[in-house]
Amino acid sequence: MIMAERGSSGLLMASAAVTRTLPAEVREKLAELELELSEGDITQKGYEKKRGKLLAPYIPQIQGVDTSLQIEHRIQTASQANPAGPKHNKSRVTNSRDERFRSDLHTEAVQAALAKYKERKMPMPSKRRSVLVQSSVEACTPPDTSSASEDEGSLRRQGRIASSSPYQAQPRVEHWFNKVIQGSSTSSSASSTSSHPGGRSHLTTNATSSSAATVLADLMAHNQIGVPVNSRVSSKIQQLLNTLKRPKRPPLREFFVDDFEELLDVQQPDPNQPKPEGGEMRPLDGEPLGVVTNWPLSLLASLHRWGTTQPKSPCLTALDNAGKSVYTLTYGKLWTRCLKLAYTLLNKLSSRNEPLLRPGDRVALVFPNNDPVMFMVAFYGCLLAELVPVPIEVPLTRKDAGSQQVGFLLGSCGVTLALTSDACQKGLPKAQTGEVLTFKGWPRLLWFVTDGKHVVKPPKDWHPPIRDASNEIAYIEYKSSKEGCTMGITVSHSAMLAHCHALTQSCGYTEGEIVTNVLDFKRDAGLWHGVLTSVMNRIHVISIPYSLMKVNPLSWIQKVHTYKARVAVVKSRDMHWSLLAQRDQRDISLSSLRMLIVADGANPWSISSCDAFLNVFQSRGLRPEVICPCASSSEAMTVALRRPPEMGVPPPGKAVLSMNALSYGVIRVDTEEKLSVLTVQDVGQVISGARVCVVRVDGTPYLCRTDEVGEICISSSTTGISYYGLPGMTKNVFEIIPVSSSGAPVSDRPFTRTSLLGFIGPDNLVFVVGKMDGLMVVTSRKHNADDVVATALAVEPMKFVYRGRIAVFSVSVLHDERIVVVAEQRPDASEEDSFQWMSRVLQAIDSIHQVGVYCLALVPANTLPKAPLGGIHISETKQRFLEGALHPCNVLMCPHTCVTNLPKPRQKQPGTEVGPASMIVGNLVAGKRIAQACGRDVSLLEDNEQFLYMQDVLQWRAQATPDHPLFLLLNAKGTVSSSSSCVQLHKRAERVAVALMERGRLNTGDHVALVFPPGIDLIATFYGCLYAGCVPVTVRPPHPQNLTTTLPTVKMIVEVSKSVCILTTQAIMKLLKSKEAAAAVDIKSWPLILDTDDLPRKRVPQIYKPPNPETLAYLDFSVSTTGILAGVKMSHAATSALCRSIKLQCELYPSRQIAICLDPYCGLGFALWCLCSVYSGHQSILVPPLELESNASLWLSAVSQYKVRVTFCSYSVMEMCTKGLGSQTEALRLRNVNLSCVRTCMVVAEERPRIALTQSFSKIFKDLGLSSRAVSTTFGCRVNVAICLQGTSGPDPTTVYLDMRALRHDRVRLVERGSPHSLPLMESGKILPGVKVVIANTETKGPLGDSHLGEIWVSSPHNASGYYTVYGEEALHADHFSTRLSFGDTQTVWARTGYLGFLRRTELTDACGERHDALYVIGSLDETLELRGMRYHPIDIETSVIRAHKSIAECAVFTWTNLLVVVVELEGSEQEALDLVALVTNVVLEEHYLIVGVVVVVDPGVIPINSRGEKQRMHLRDGFLADQLDPIYVAYNM
Repeated sequence: MIMAERGSSGLLMASAAVTRTLPAEVREKLAELELELSEGDITQKGYEKKRGKLLAPYIPQIQGVDTSLQIEHRIQTASQANPAGPKHNKSRVTNSRDERFRSDLHTEAVQAALAKYKERKMPMPSKRRSVLVQSSVEACTPPDTSSASEDEGSLRRQGRIASSSPYQAQPRVEHWFNKVIQGSSTSSSASSTSSHPGGRSHLTTNATSSSAATVLADLMAHNQIGVPVNSRVSSKIQQLLNTLKRPKRPPLREFFVDDFEELLDVQQPDPNQPKPEGGEMRPLDGEPLGVVTNWPLSLLASLHRWGTTQPKSPCLTALDNAGKSVYTLTYGKLWTRCLKLAYTLLNKLSSRNEPLLRPGDRVALVFPNNDPVMFMVAFYGCLLAELVPVPIEVPLTRKDAGSQQVGFLLGSCGVTLALTSDACQKGLPKAQTGEVLTFKGWPRLLWFVTDGKHVVKPPKDWHPPIRDASNEIAYIEYKSSKEGCTMGITVSHSAMLAHCHALTQSCGYTEGEIVTNVLDFKRDAGLWHGVLTSVMNRIHVISIPYSLMKVNPLSWIQKVHTYKARVAVVKSRDMHWSLLAQRDQRDISLSSLRMLIVADGANPWSISSCDAFLNVFQSRGLRPEVICPCASSSEAMTVALRRPPEMGVPPPGKAVLSMNALSYGVIRVDTEEKLSVLTVQDVGQVISGARVCVVRVDGTPYLCRTDEVGEICISSSTTGISYYGLPGMTKNVFEIIPVSSSGAPVSDRPFTRTSLLGFIGPDNLVFVVGKMDGLMVVTSRKHNADDVVATALAVEPMKFVYRGRIAVFSVSVLHDERIVVVAEQRPDASEEDSFQWMSRVLQAIDSIHQVGVYCLALVPANTLPKAPLGGIHISETKQRFLEGALHPCNVLMCPHTCVTNLPKPRQKQPGTEVGPASMIVGNLVAGKRIAQACGRDVSLLEDNEQFLYMQDVLQWRAQATPDHPLFLLLNAKGTVSSSSSCVQLHKRAERVAVALMERGRLNTGDHVALVFPPGIDLIATFYGCLYAGCVPVTVRPPHPQNLTTTLPTVKMIVEVSKSVCILTTQAIMKLLKSKEAAAAVDIKSWPLILDTDDLPRKRVPQIYKPPNPETLAYLDFSVSTTGILAGVKMSHAATSALCRSIKLQCELYPSRQIAICLDPYCGLGFALWCLCSVYSGHQSILVPPLELESNASLWLSAVSQYKVRVTFCSYSVMEMCTKGLGSQTEALRLRNVNLSCVRTCMVVAEERPRIALTQSFSKIFKDLGLSSRAVSTTFGCRVNVAICLQGTSGPDPTTVYLDMRALRHDRVRLVERGSPHSLPLMESGKILPGVKVVIANTETKGPLGDSHLGEIWVSSPHNASGYYTVYGEEALHADHFSTRLSFGDTQTVWARTGYLGFLRRTELTDACGERHDALYVIGSLDETLELRGMRYHPIDIETSVIRAHKSIAECAVFTWTNLLVVVVELEGSEQEALDLVALVTNVVLEEHYLIVGVVVVVDPGVIPINSRGEKQRMHLRDGFLADQLDPIYVAYNM
C-alpha cells in the first residue's frame, strides 16, 4: 500500500506493518481518508489527526522511538515511484528522500502558529499619502535578479510547476518540521487559505468596540482630556493599549531598591532549559592523505607540466550571456600567456628607473565574473612572477556596499598595482583626465591592462623560477566579517598545494575530467575547484557566469548535459533557480554527473533545495547519491565533504532537531510532532588529512560534549595561515589550542576556527546548524539569522516581499541583542497587506523561535545594498539601519514584547515619612542646612519712598528731566523708527486717559485690553490707563496671516480678563472686525474698540490716585507651557517693588542704556519694556523679536552700535542668532560688530536653563568679543515674574552635573563632568533683592535640606497677589500664593512656583561677603511625566531624541494613558521619516530605560512654541489626539 510511507519519519515501517494487521473496518476508514485527502476535501493536518486517532490503539510502540540521532539511510530504488499506481496517487509521487522538509510544512507550521493570534488587533501605522507614492520610477521596477540572496533566487515562477513537484506553496524552507506531508496539490491551497485568519478583518483600524470606548471614556474622565473618543488616533492608541494589556511574559516582581544604580533586570536562566548530557567529544580524524608517486612539488610545476606536455588539452571554457562558448583556453595557451604576463610585470613596469614590483609584493586582481580566462592568466602570471595576487570585486560606483572596506584591505596590504582586462578598465568610473577614479577609502592604484597587446613576449633564455611549495604567501583571499570589516586571509604555497591534494582525494578527481563551475572563481569553492585543483588534475572547467544564470537559470544543467560533465560545483540557490525554470526543458540528462558539489551545503536551508532538485531531476538521470554537500569557510577552506558514492562511504544522514534545544546550544532529536524543529543534512566526512573538533563558542576553547553545539575547528595543512597584518585576530582564529574539561591541550598542533556551528553525528558525519556570522544571542539564547529568514519566508512571501531579499541581523540595545528583520516589498503591495504580513511574521517568529522581533522594516524594491554576486550586503544594511539611512516604507517596532530587561518599576514605600520632630534642629534638616536663601535685604534701603505709584514716577520725570530719552524703537533696518522722552510719553498717556474717560466713558477700575504691536504706543497706552484709573491688560495682536489660530487667544484673554474696552490701532481694529475674523470668532461680541491713531489733544483734569498700594495695577496674562492661560494680579506695591529689585540688581541709572529683545506682553519682558525705564530713568533700546526674522543680526548690531552693557533676550532670539548667524561672524566683524562692551546678557525664561544653547551662543560670538562669562539666564514664573536675575555684580553662574537616574527618583546626586548619565545644570542667575526662596517637600510641605530636590517656594514684596480667573476657582489655587511650611518657619507666607529645583551653598562669596547660595531649576512639576514609578522631565528625553539623527529638527514628548508619545519634526526628505522610528525608540530605551509607545513624525514648525520659545506640549497633545497635526507618519510600537 503506497500510502504507508506517509507516517512520522522514524515510524514509517512500524505503521506500515501495523496497517497490514488492522481490522477491516479501520482499513476501510483509512482508505476513505486517503480518498478525501486526494480529492482535497480535507487538509493535510486534518488527515493526519484523524489517521493518528484511528491508528493510536494499534501502535503502542510509537513512543519508544530511538532517541539517538535519527539518521535516515537513503536506500534509493526507482521502483518506489510506483508509476502504475491509481491515478490520484500520481500527483503525489514520493521519492525516498523524506518529504517532511517540504515548504508546505513550514508554511503549515507558521499557520498553526498564527492561528493562535487570530484575535489580536494591532493598530496600523498611519502615513501621509505622499510617503506612499514612491519617489522615482526606478523604485517601482521589480528588483533585478542580481539582488537575489546567496541562498535564494528572486526569480518569478513561470506558470505553475508540474504537480509532481512538491513545490507548490513556498518553495523554500521545507526543511523544517518533523512532519511528513505528501505532495498533494490540495495541501498547499488549503494552507494558503487557512493562512488568512478571518480574512481582512484581522486588522481593522477603526474598530473600537463599545467596551473599548467605555474604557477610553473612563481613561479620559480620569485624565481630564477633552478629546472626542471617535478620533482616529484615540482608537488606534486604544488598540495599542489592548494589545499591550496581554502580558507577554510573567509580570516583573515589583519592588523598589533605594539605590542610585538602577539595575537592569537580569533574566534568570530557565531551570528547565535543556543541558548537554553526553560525554566529552574526541577529536575526529579524516582519512590520511594518500601518497601519489608523480604528485607535483608545487601548483606551478603542475601548470608547467600540462602546459608543455599537453598544450592542446582544454583548460577553461568561458561562456557569454547567451550561453554560447566564447573562448576555450588550452593548457598550452595558459602557460604561454602566464609567462608573458610574468615577464612584463617583472621587467617592463618601472617607476624612476626602479622596478615597480619586487617578489612578494601584493597585486590586486580586478576582473568581472564573466571573464574567467583573463582572471586565470593574471592569477597564475602573478604566481610565476612570485607576486601575491589579491582578487577583489570590480568596483562599479564610488558608493558600492563595502567598497571602502576593500580599499582598507588594499591599503593595508600595500597594493599599488591593479591588474584588469581591457573591457573592465573601460567600464570603470573615470575622472575628467580619463584616469580611473580613486574610490572612497582606496589607496592610489596604477591600473594595468593584461590583454595581449599590453604584454611582451619574454626572450628565449628567460625562465621563471618554479620553486617547491613553501610557506611563503601564495595569494590573499578577502572575506567580510559580520561587522562589515574586510580581512585578507593569507594562503601559503604549501597550503594551496595540500588543499588541492585533499580535494583531489576527497572528490576522486581524475585527469582530464570535465567540471561545470557556477560559483565565483575569485574566491571560496569556485577558486579552489575551478582554478586551483583543476590545474592540478588537467581538468576542463566550464565556467558559468552569474549574468548567464540570471538570464537562463537552467544554463548550468544544459552545460552538464552538453559536455557530459562528471562534476558540477553549485550553490543551493542555483539548484533552486533551475527548478523554477525546469519545465521548459525535457531533453536533459544528468546521468553523467558522478558528483554534484553543493558548496553551501552547510547552510541549513540547502537541504530543501537538494531534496526538491532531486525530486524533479531524478527522472532525468540524476542519481540521489551524487548530491554532495560540503562545508567550508574562508579561513579553514574545505572542512568536510560528502564523498562521491564510489568511495564506499556510509549513507548520508539527516537530523531533526528541536529548535528550542538548539537555542541553548544542545542537540535534542525531536520525536514529538513539534512545529519548531530544524532539519539538517550532513556535510559528509572530514576532509582528507585533517583533524576536527568542536569547541565552546565563547571564552576558552573547551571541547564540547557529544550532544552540544559548538564551533567546528580544524587542524590541517590545508588551511589559511593568517589575517594579513592582523596578528591579534590571527592568534584568536588560526592558532587556537582546544583543551579538554580538565584543561589539558587536545593536540600539539594548533587548530583554526571555521566559524561554522555544528556537531559530529553518528558514523562520524559532520553536521552544521549555522554560522557564527548569523548567530544572534538574545537573552543568552542563540538564534540563527538564516532560520529566522526561513520562518519569515513561510508567511505567504510571494505576494508582498521578494524571496531572498530579506536581511536578518541583531543590534545591541540596552545591553542585549535585538532582532531586526528587513525585507524588500513589492511595489504593488498595499499598505494593509504589507502591515498584515508584517504582523504575521512577528507572530510566526515569536511562536516558532520563542523570540521577539524588535523591528521589522519593509523597504522599496531594489534599495537594499547588494553583495557582489547577488544577495544582500547584511553588514551594510545593518549600518544603514543604525545610521537612519535605510529609508523604509513600512516599519513595525515591538519593543514592548522584546525588551524584558528593563529595571524594576519604582514603588514608593508607604509609611516611611519621617515626622517633623525627628528632622528639624535649628536650621538643620536631618543633619543638613535648611535649603533657604535670600537676595539683598531691601527693607533698609530708603529708595524713592514718595513715588510708590508708577504714574507718579512718570509725572515727576516729565517735570524733572522732560527731554531725557527713555525709549528708542528700532526697525528691521536697524534705524530708530520712533523714540520717546519723559515728557512725550507723559503727554501721550494723558491723551489716552482723556479718550478713555470721554469716548469710552470708562469707570475707575474697569479693565482695558491693549492690543498693540511691540512699540511705544503700547507703553503710552499702559500709562494712559493708569492715569485714568483703569486696569490695563496687554495682549499680543492676532497674526494677519494666521487668524484662525491667533485670534481665538486674543478673544479668550479679552473675555477672561473681563475687559470692557479694547485699545488698538486702526489697522488692527479693521482686522478684528474683518470677514476673515468672523470665520474664526464671533466678532459681534467684541467689547467697545477704540483706536488710538488720532487722540483728543486735551490734558487730563486730574491723574488718578489709588486708595492704597495694594490696589490692582495691571493684569499679566500668559499661556503656560502646559497650555493653560493664566492671568495674575499685580498690585501697585508689587509693581514698584519689582522695578526696585531689578534696578538694584542691574545697577540701572538714568545714564545707562540697556537693549531689550523680548516680547512686551507678559512676565519679565513686559516689566522691562513698560515699567523699568520709567522707574529707573535709564534708556531702553527696544528691538521687537519679530524684526529678527528679516534681519537676524539686528539685535547684536544694536548692542554693538550703542555699546550696551546690559541686554535681555529670549531663547527664541538666541536660537535665531545661533542658527542664522553661526556662519556669518566674519561678515559681522567686517561690519564692525563688536560685543566686548556686553557685561551681562540675560535670557528671560520660565524653564530650566538651556545650557547647550547658551554655550553655543557664547562660543559662536566669542569671535566678536563676547565674554564667555557674559551670558546667563533669569528665572520667573506666574506667581513671581522675576525670582532670579544675574545682574551686573556678584559671582558668575555656576554649573553642576547631576546623575539623571537619581533625578528620576527625585534625588539630587552630584557627579563629575563627563560621567555617564550626567546632566549639566546651570544656576538660574542670582536671587533678586528682597526675594526669599525655600525648597519644600511637594507632599509634606516641610522644608528640605541643602542639595535636596523639592518645589521652589518664594516670598517677596513683588509676588503677584493671585490668579485672575472667571470661574471662581480661586480657592483651588489659593495655596499657590499664600501657603506656609508645615514645620520650621511656619509664619512666613510663601507662594508656590510649581517648579522643582534645589538650593546649593557654593564656595563663592556674594557682594555682601556671605557665601553664595545657588538656585538650580529642574523643571515645571506640571510638565513632568510619571512613568514606571519615576519622574521624568520631558526636556531630558527630548535632548536625547534630537541627538539621534541629523534630520530631527525639534522634538516634544508627552504621555497619553501611560504611553510615551514622541513627536519629532523632520528636517529633510519625507523618505527619511521612517528611519527615525527605530532610532528614537533605541535612544530613549538606552538613555532613559523607557519604551516609546507612539512615534509621530511631523513637518518642521508643527510643535507649537510660545513667545518665550517654550514648547507647548499640551497643545501638541490635544492636536495629536484630535488628528490635527497632519503627520508624515505615526508608528505605534507594539
